Amino acid sequence: MSAPAPASSVSPPPQRRLVLGSTSRYRRELLSRLGLPFEVAAPDVDETPLPGEAPAALAQRLALAKARAVAAQHPDALVIGSDQVADLHGEPLGKPGTHERAVAQLRRMSGQTVLFQTALAVVCADSGFAQTDLAVVRVVFRDLDDAAIERYLRAEQPYDCAGSAKSEGLGIALLERIDNDDPTALIGLPLIRTARLLRAAGRVLP
Repeated sequence: MSAPAPASSVSPPPQRRLVLGSTSRYRRELLSRLGLPFEVAAPDVDETPLPGEAPAALAQRLALAKARAVAAQHPDALVIGSDQVADLHGEPLGKPGTHERAVAQLRRMSGQTVLFQTALAVVCADSGFAQTDLAVVRVVFRDLDDAAIERYLRAEQPYDCAGSAKSEGLGIALLERIDNDDPTALIGLPLIRTARLLRAAGRVLP
């Protein structure tokens, strides 16, 4: 009887480095959930909206611009770019930056339905790969009085969050309803879509 053939030892193709084109601690924590080693690089991108630019278009343009800016510095890597814009009846709301602006945003969103447009881009300069996606999260805010707004902002200080509320924290208490198909999108990086684009770019994932 002949000996069994040795098992195949074909090595998997080499994996490109992964770079997150963002300094956001929220996106960094989210991407770490995929269990992939990655680096972080700050994109140098002007985030000023263009005249008349719709929130979804703004988010998509900035996500791709961030990914391309970092890919130019890391041409051999897969680069992830992302951007989120709160969409109040077609008007983009960005990060408030200050307590006063956050108060103004939450007053305007009180009792309203807000669409959080979270765009994603994966780019590799060497291979020419570039794909984008957009996750839209529909959020209904409770009716908020000034006392509730002040209590929330003093407790959580979400001044670096589009829409002035952290749904993963105390901000969830400001909401009536969340509708989406990618649970991490509202926090800042839609991981279902991220995994999909990384697989399309050749990255091995479960």
